[in-house]
Amino acid sequence: MKGAAEVTLELMTCRIERVVTGENLVVLCISGRITGEHVDTLRTALEQEGKTVVIDLKDVLLVNQEAVRLLALSEANGAELQNCPAYIREWVARERARVDGARGRTKGQKQRKSDDSA
Repeated sequence: MKGAAEVTLELMTCRIERVVTGENLVVLCISGRITGEHVDTLRTALEQEGKTVVIDLKDVLLVNQEAVRLLALSEANGAELQNCPAYIREWVARERARVDGARGRTKGQKQRKSDDSA
């Protein structure tokens, strides 16, 4: 095609930058897409931190369901989600509510079984 502009598509990957901001504070600055094997990479990075962790999501473009589950679990375990885009925050809140609801149902079922056997 004469005169057609060539378009190069660059697939954005996930980048995790570890920044130590104090003696006991580590910030994981995430950019790009948290999908597929990047979820496992983020999980490994979080597991290696024994300190307080902040997950900075300012430059995140896309997350999949597995990433949302990991972020919700991380937050429930004490990590702080910083600069979290509104749509990701909503998904994380829904995931936490779903998990908390499931735990409540399981706990209630165990309680009823214990009451039945008494």
